[in-house]
This record gives sequence, C-alpha cells and structure tokens, in this order.
Amino acid sequence: MAPMSHEKSETRWFLSKIQDEFRGGKINVEKTHKLLEKLNIQCNYFHVKHIFKDNDRQKQGKITIEEFRAIYRIIVHREEIVEIFNAYSENRRILFESNLIEFLTQEQYAVEKAKSIASEIIQKYEPIDEVRKAHQMSLEGFTRYIYSSECLLFKEECAKVYQDMTYPLSDYFISSSHNTYLVSDQLVGPSDLWGYVSALVKGCRCLEIDCWDGSQDEPVVYHGYTLTSKLLFKTVIQAINKYAFMTSEYPVVLSLENHCSPSQQEVMADILQTTFGDSLLSDILNDFPDSLPSPEALKFKILVKNKKIGTLKETRERIGSDKRGKVGMWEEEEVEAEEEEEELKSLEDDGFGSKDNQGKEIETKKSLGVILFPKKKKIRKLKIALALSDLVIYTKAEKFRSFQYSRQYQQFNENNSIGETRARKLSKLRVHEFIFHTRKFITRIYPKAIRADSSNFNPQEFWNMGCQMVALNFQTPGLPMDLQNGKFLDNGGSGYILKPHFLRDIKSKFNPNISANDNDPIAITIRLISGIQLPLSSSSSNKLDTLVIIEVFGVPNDHMKRQTRVIKKNAFSPRWNETFTFIVQVPELALLRFVVENSGLIAGNEFLGQYTLPVLCMSKGNFLKSYRRVPLFSRAGESLEPASLFLYVWYVK
Repeated sequence: MAPMSHEKSETRWFLSKIQDEFRGGKINVEKTHKLLEKLNIQCNYFHVKHIFKDNDRQKQGKITIEEFRAIYRIIVHREEIVEIFNAYSENRRILFESNLIEFLTQEQYAVEKAKSIASEIIQKYEPIDEVRKAHQMSLEGFTRYIYSSECLLFKEECAKVYQDMTYPLSDYFISSSHNTYLVSDQLVGPSDLWGYVSALVKGCRCLEIDCWDGSQDEPVVYHGYTLTSKLLFKTVIQAINKYAFMTSEYPVVLSLENHCSPSQQEVMADILQTTFGDSLLSDILNDFPDSLPSPEALKFKILVKNKKIGTLKETRERIGSDKRGKVGMWEEEEVEAEEEEEELKSLEDDGFGSKDNQGKEIETKKSLGVILFPKKKKIRKLKIALALSDLVIYTKAEKFRSFQYSRQYQQFNENNSIGETRARKLSKLRVHEFIFHTRKFITRIYPKAIRADSSNFNPQEFWNMGCQMVALNFQTPGLPMDLQNGKFLDNGGSGYILKPHFLRDIKSKFNPNISANDNDPIAITIRLISGIQLPLSSSSSNKLDTLVIIEVFGVPNDHMKRQTRVIKKNAFSPRWNETFTFIVQVPELALLRFVVENSGLIAGNEFLGQYTLPVLCMSKGNFLKSYRRVPLFSRAGESLEPASLFLYVWYVK
C-alpha cells in the first residue's frame, strides 16, 4: 500500500469510528472517555479529564472532532513508541511484514518464532482493514501490540503451571496466610469470611483457622482472648469449600489452632466430613504410606493440619469405627529454654569447629537473646477427639524442639510451626541445619505475637532457608505482601512453587549468607524509558513529581536498590531513559520490584503503584533483550491498568 493511500485509509478508519458521536455537535469529557474505550484504548479517566481541559479551546466543557483527534494523538501516539516504529518502518507510515519480522527478531522473539508470529500479530492488533489485508501494520496496530499482554515483562510461560508437580510436598514453597479470618488488626478488628475468600482467590493454599467453643454446641472462629468478632466454624468451612479450587486445583491445607473441647472437636470433624465429602483427605494414599505425597497426587484435596493422637497405621485401623466420645491425651513441653541449651551443647557434634569458635558462637547466641533463664519443664496436656485426630494424615502439627531432636525423632508427616523471632535467630546461627530440616519437613513461619497491628515480616529471609509455609497477614498491604504476591505469580498462580534444586538436594552446601562459586549468576540491565498514565495521587492532580525505585530481593548479597531522577509535574508520560544494571548471584530466589512514587519534600514520598515478579519469570526476548511493559498495582494489590512502565531489558549470563 502506497504511503498516500495509507494516510487516506487511516483517516477514513478514524472518522468511521468517531463521526457518529459528533453528529449532535461537540462532546463532553465523559463521552470522550467512552469514545476512547470504543477505540480499544485503555485510559485513566482523570488523565483524560486533564488532557481534555488542556485541549478545550473554548473552555465550554465540550470539544470538536478535531480537538478529539488531538487528544487521541496525545494519548495513543506516544513519542517513545513512534521512535521505535520509525526505526523499523521504511517510510515512517507503515511496517511491511518483513519490517515487523525484523523488529520481532531483533527485539522480542527468537528468529523462527518471529517469522511464524508476525502475520498473527498483524491480524490480531491492526485495526485498519485495508492495512491488515495488505499484511502491513500501521502505528495504530503497532501501538496496540506494544500495549498488549504479549509485551508484558512477566513471561507468558510462567502464567500457567509448568513445573514438575510430582515431588513431595516438602519440596515446594506453599502460599500461606496467618489468622486468615481477620481483615484488620489482631485485637479488636472484625473477623470476616472475606478473609478466606480473598486469600483463596489470590491462590493461597494454607489457611489458618482459630477454633473455640461456641454456644449451642457450635464451634466458632476468632482470635482468642481478644475483642475480635466471631464466625461460625460451619460457615467458614462452607466458604472454603466454595472457593477452595477456584484459582488453583492443588491441595489446600487447613491449619487448625484448636482450642475446643472434645465434644466440639467432634462437631468440627463432622462439619469437615459432611461439607468436603470425598475432597477431605482422611486416609493415607496407597502410593505414599511412609512419605509425603506430591501436589499432583493431592489435586482437589483438603488436608487438615492439627495435633494428632497415635500413628497413621492406627488411624487406618480405626476407619469405619464409631469414634463418638473417644478421646486421646496429647502432651507437650511448654518451655523452650532447655531445648536451646541442648542445641548449644550439640555445637561440637554439629561441626562448628574449635572450642574457641564454639565459645564465640555461644556469646553470639547470648547477645541475640537465644539463651533463656532455665525453667522447669511444664507438661501441657490436651484432650483430642479421635474423630478430629484421625482426619490428620500428612500434616500433623508437631512442636519444634530443636534440629537435633527433629533429626532423631521427627516423622515424615510431622510439620513444625516456628515464630518469626526464633526462626530469624536460627537462620543466622544454624543455617545448614535449618536448610537440612526444611528439605525433609514442612516448616511454617508465623508473625510474632506483638504484631497486634497485623504487620508483616519480610518473607524473603525464610524462603532463603527453604521454609515451605511462610505465613503472612494477607489483609495488610505493603512490601511483604508485594513480595508474596509477586513470588506466587509464578507457576500459574497455583500457590505451589518448586524450590530450587539447592534447597532440595541433600548434598547441597548452599548458604544464602555466603557467596558461592557454584552459582549461576546473571546480569540484568534495565533501561527505564517512560511511564504510561501513572496512577494519580489522592489530589487527582496529574502534575506529580514522579520517580521510580527498582529493587532486587533475594539472598542478602543480591539485595540492591536503584532510583531514577525526579520528573517534575508529569504523571501522564514522564521520560527517564535511565539505565541500571543488577548482578544477581542467586536468580532462583530473586524478586524484582518496581515502585512508582510522587516525590514530596515535607511529608515524604507518596506511593503511587508497584509491581513485583520473580527474576526468572522475566521475558528475555531474542538475544536476551526486549521492549517490555510493567503493569502497576495498588498498595492493596489491585490492577491500576493502564498505568505502567515502559522499559528495555537485556540479560548477560
């Protein structure tokens, strides 16, 4: 198609799409916004409003067809996109299919894929019939392609389950929540079913349920000894049953904090069985009598995590028997001081070297408060209804005493829960033992009790240890939940991510705190080109002073933070064109986070949006480089489309 005829066809196409809207004269800002959407252009209404105001020459709140065309060009024909288009177009008006193949080959895809996909891209994104039929692409089509999901930074392959799901459960990171029923603070806030529903919709696979005796023989769920409101256990289980497998088909673990009497435990068992039916795992799988099954083997299954009486063999022998009124006694030691002393005594056995080094280790432990004043052991006895106990198969809750104790006595189906404070100390002082432990046993880390405001810890430090269930308060937005949401984008958002081989291989000497020579590092270079319709502040002004922070989270040596300069009074199309390079030693554990802020000198910077993803889920394109778009999300994790960042990424291995 000749350049002049192309220009005419573009004009005809544009007028055919909009002229009906102007038959009655000028249009207002609301109709302008709707007309842009009709043209398949995603727009933030407030940005449109500001641009409309700047182009309304008569200042009457209505615009002509020519003024609309000017607004359209401002929003759609962005300079940075036009520059790329012109670089590959022979006449700066159209891309022939060969031009598009060249662009795709050089920037986006492998050669063979580029050839096969070019025609498909033209058919999918070119809106002008005459251009599309000529197997060409206009700037209109090219822009729509660049704005599409095909050009997102997140790799399409990671958006589906692609990992091997046949390894034991302990070989996976499992998306886990803490006090799932709470939607606010831990003391006086409401309990709400929405806590469970929203967690499941986000792909969470381990839910926590605090169970207490309720009136009329109805167990209730709430945060005990606080003023938080109460939910019926029955309604919680019904909600979980409805949403359990809506996002992911892989198993859901119900972590019960059970404070109920034996009689109400029997009620709980009955509710679980009648509600979940065959989905409730109540017996060992024949293929896994003495080892943890895989997520694949447990598809569409609900697992109960609770204290358990007796062995799995005894449980199987009781199948079909009447368990009403039958109770077992469960005992545990309440004080941990002696266990910590026992860990210190085992230093020499665990290979910590000379007595001088051991002494230093002990002094370090004292400075961190690991050694407590010796107390007499107290034995806590609890009555467990066999009806509930027998529903616990592969997720038996077992108190963590010490790594030495676990090596000697812990069974394959016993899981530990460790508070963040103790887990952090162990991650600093007993790294190899910690990782050895998580290779064999499912380990859950939960927030410390003083987090009454439902704040969260950084989960990365415990993923580095191979901890499977790092439980966070899903209701609390911020950095920790950004990392959680970003990490579990991987593997189709299934809530299960296969741990790196060095956290599964029993021969591995991996230590996240030490740089090793056997890593496979990568260098990531990011040219942050521009921002696209960035989120507006609470004032709704588009004259914001915008900046971007790019940060890598992973093992301690990989943590890096870079920041752009501030672009004054521009949230619609700020241009940075700044380049940053990140050397990532352990990419298997690394996350990349983009944060957009409005610079403020007095009140500090204002958060506008963020996006986090695993480093290995970044699209690499051909020659390990490509143009990509980063969609932005709110503090609460909601999409802010079309707000995004436009960048060019390349890799060196």
